[in-house]
Formats: sequence, structure tokens, C-alpha cells
Amino acid sequence: MGQITLPASGSSLYLDAAPVIYSVERHADYWALMLPVWAAAKRGECEIVTSELTLLETLVMPLKRNAANLIAAYETLLTASDVRLLPVTPAVLREAARLRATTNLKTPDAIHAASATVASCALFVTNDGALRRVGGLNVTVLKDLI
Repeated sequence: MGQITLPASGSSLYLDAAPVIYSVERHADYWALMLPVWAAAKRGECEIVTSELTLLETLVMPLKRNAANLIAAYETLLTASDVRLLPVTPAVLREAARLRATTNLKTPDAIHAASATVASCALFVTNDGALRRVGGLNVTVLKDLI
């Protein structure tokens, strides 16, 4: 198993919704990959950021299952921790539209990529290889590390 190459100290690291889910739910295949990311953030070596869209995406299944413990875990991680939620601003939406037009990404993926781009994140962690089509975005795809 490989490992995520963390950005330089003081940089921002963007988490797509899937790595957040893997972290909260301690996914058997991906939890070990995510541990060093959370440890580095806790030590202040990097800042973890994600879009407000991640809150929506992570809550869908717990709400369907009425899993109050998971709902609370996602709410706590994304709204009451050191994770910085980036707003979906007009600048993000314009960049997302440009990305959809040039890379054919799906809207949620384009919003995530645009959020990371607008926030100048040094690394984008995902499990979706389609995000590699975004020029200038340093993408790590978790399944490639297994």
C-alpha cells in the first residue's frame, strides 16, 4: 500500500467527499491512507479544506438510513472541527462552469475542483480519476495507492 504525499508544511489540502466518508466511516480499504492526513492537520502541518457541497454529499446516506450517529459525526467534522468549509461562491461557480465546459466533469466534481482551485490548494485527494483532467490541480486518487 502506498501513501499520500502530503504537501509542503502550511499548505492547504482539499478533500473530496469520498475521503471524508472513508475517514468518518473508517472504510477498511482507505482509512489507513487517511490517518496520516488527519495527523498532519492535527499537528498544524497542513490545513484540510473542502466545499460546503461535501456536507450535502456526506449526509445523504445517513439521512436515508436514519443513522443519527453518522449524521452527528459528519456535522461535527465538517462544521465544528478544524476542517475549513469553503463556500460555493459565484467565483467557484464560474470556475466550475469553465471546468465543465473544458473537461466534461459532472457538476459536483466541477464544484469540488473549482473550490480547490479558487482556494489555491496544494493537493486534491479523491477517489475519482476523472479529476485528473483538471489542469493545474495536483490530484491524488486513493484507489491508485492500494
